[in-house]
Parts: sequence; structure tokens; C-alpha cells
Amino acid sequence: MPENVTAAMLVIGDEILSGRTKDQNIGYVAEYLTNIGIDLMEVRIVADDMEDIASAVNALRARHTYVFTSGGIGPTHDDITAESISHAFGVPCTHHPEAMAFMEKHYAARGMEFTESRKRMARTPQGATLIDNPVSKAPGFKMDNVHTMAGVPKIMQAMMDSIAPTLRGGTRMISRAVDCGFGEGDVGGPLGVIQENHPETMIGSYPRFENGNYSTQIVVRGRDAEKVDAAVRDVDQMLEKLTA
Repeated sequence: MPENVTAAMLVIGDEILSGRTKDQNIGYVAEYLTNIGIDLMEVRIVADDMEDIASAVNALRARHTYVFTSGGIGPTHDDITAESISHAFGVPCTHHPEAMAFMEKHYAARGMEFTESRKRMARTPQGATLIDNPVSKAPGFKMDNVHTMAGVPKIMQAMMDSIAPTLRGGTRMISRAVDCGFGEGDVGGPLGVIQENHPETMIGSYPRFENGNYSTQIVVRGRDAEKVDAAVRDVDQMLEKLTA
């Protein structure tokens, strides 16, 4: 049977919820995971509240193979993700010795003081392993199946590349798109029947409105190429009947 590996994403930060910062990470992570055979099943956005973050982490890590978080591991007082993840796992939040060592060296090489604020970026839950950050050196961290990463898109993307070799991918999803000149109201009923006849595929319809005309793109997704192709043939036959 095709292997199904699932993930959830937790976006952390008041600035996202207020609209002050526009999230650029969800779409990137979704596409990244799809390309390695991991299904992103849900995304939550939570404020900078320790109990809310911990509650979300515990709910998501119990349901999915992987959890990916973004945001809240910077040097300021409101960056509370490290403490919140620690709280979720019931362990102390401490300065990771390896992170402290290379960050101290990094700032010394730049002639900058390794301040208490900067040391905050070396905090992880006790027992966590580090996620490399080739951009700004301040690491992310992994605790069990939870990967905690920066919110800055360029840094988060670099961290995704760092952890990708450690992730267990499943069978990649196959996707076939069929364009048709009918609106959803015309194809909705027959598509429902096709979906019932092909339960191991997922069939979606996406309406379009261009130049005063409605049309629909029908997308069939699944992990078994033969079953996807069979569903697509039924879609093609349905469209032939509608155009007859």
C-alpha cells in the first residue's frame, strides 16, 4: 500500500494575526512537503501565548508524523516559542551548549558582543537537537517530531533544506488536471458519482471566470497512477457526454 506521511504547520506570532506581517511560509512549506511525499494536512496560526502554543503543539504532534513551526525564536522578549515548546514537552528551556559555543564564535568574528538578548536565540527545550541555520547562524531545533524554525522566510527556507534529508517521505501524490468549458453547476453532480466510484482518489473542481465565461478545472489526485488514470478517463467520458 502507498505510504501516507502527514504533517501540520504551526505559525506563531501576533504580527501574523494582526495582518502587520504577511505570511510567506505556509505556501512554501506546503509545496516543499508535497514534493517529497509528505501531506500537509492542517495549518494553525496562534498568538504569542505560551499556553496556546503548547496546546497546539501537543494536539498536532499527536495527530501527525511531523509538525513544523515558524516564528518566535528571535532575541526579543516576545519571542517565546522555545519556552512554549519546552512547556509542551514538560522539560526545562535551557541554553543549548553547542548553540552557545558557535554563536559566541560567530559574533566574536564579527566584532559584536554576544549579549543576553542574542543568547536567547540559543535556548531550546532540554534534550532538543539543533537545526542548522546557514543564513544567520541562530539555530532552530527539533524535539521529537516537532521542528521549530524561524519566521523570516529566507531563514526558514534554509532550515527546511537542512532538515529535508532527515524527513521520511511517503509515496508522492500524483495529480492530473482536466480543463473543461462547463461551470461547476454542470459537472458537480456527475463528478460526485465519479468520486464515489474512485474512492482512492481525490477529485476537486476549481471554477474560473474569464471574459464573461465560466469554466472549471477538474483535478484528480492520488498515489496510485493506474487509479488516477482510471478516474481521469471517467472524467473525460463525462465531459464527452456533456458536449454531445
